Amino acid sequence: MNGSKMEVRDGLYYSEEHEWARIEDNIAVIGITDYAQKELKNVVFVELPKVGDKLTVQKDLGYVESTKAVNAVLSPVSGEVIEVNSKLEESPELVNTDPYGEGWMVKVKMSNKSELSELFNGREYSELMDHLVK
Repeated sequence: MNGSKMEVRDGLYYSEEHEWARIEDNIAVIGITDYAQKELKNVVFVELPKVGDKLTVQKDLGYVESTKAVNAVLSPVSGEVIEVNSKLEESPELVNTDPYGEGWMVKVKMSNKSELSELFNGREYSELMDHLVK
């Protein structure tokens, strides 16, 4: 991995499949991690669910298409989609340039907050990444 350091932010929850969730009360803002966007390379299209769609933990929430491949994005939590990042329709590259900011994908009203205990914190995810990129 050409020695480039993966950005992992504290205060987020991470899945083993490289999605992240930022929790604001009962709302999870979800996107893919810096590692995932680097693996995908140039994101050219993002397919997201619609507002009102119900998501199930570990099931597809959408797809990210790059010049290399199409990858499913799995939801780190269950719940109802209350907002999608419409900027990604016009500018899918935001997933690459700002994965933890402007490149967020959906906001989900969580139906089972206890699912968060299945996710990694920043330190745990960093340790997982250390093993992965060796």
